Amino acid sequence: MNLPPGFRFFPTDEELVVHFLQRKASLLPCHPDVIPDLDLYPYDPWDLPGKALGEGRQWYFYSRKTQERVTSNGYWGSMGIDEPVFTSSTHKKVGIKKYLTFYLGDSQTNWVMQEYSLPDSSSKRSSRGSTSSSRKPDYSKWVICRVYEQNCSEEEDDDGGELSCLDEVFLSLDDLDEVSLP
Repeated sequence: MNLPPGFRFFPTDEELVVHFLQRKASLLPCHPDVIPDLDLYPYDPWDLPGKALGEGRQWYFYSRKTQERVTSNGYWGSMGIDEPVFTSSTHKKVGIKKYLTFYLGDSQTNWVMQEYSLPDSSSKRSSRGSTSSSRKPDYSKWVICRVYEQNCSEEEDDDGGELSCLDEVFLSLDDLDEVSLP
């Protein structure tokens, strides 16, 4: 890739959905086109360096939305947490962020995936159209993923970036250890 020196990729949730995922689903170009398409499921999370866009200890890529998230050594299981993604200017819901964690057998690992998708209304709207669209791939089924190893990203997340609701809950649990009860 021909990127300028010092290029850093630290997008917000809104930027991932609006500037990358919505454009991908609408077949519009992204400039710079830095996030690769990757069929995640043959790869374990530690195999992502060199295959996905890496920034620090986080990797970004587009993948197809699927319920089957099995790799050769484990699987991605839902944490049961879905957060809406809103625009900062109009507070309109533009996406959904789902949290998944990687399991080796029955053991949960520190690997976390945030999977961003478009809301159902956007997907239905973009898949409507002429009858010839039924023969074309449905690009509204794309997701954008951010994968990181939780203990590594916490050390490097001291840049003042935005915290998700889940991050805030984890941080507040740490504060409970410091509280002394009467």
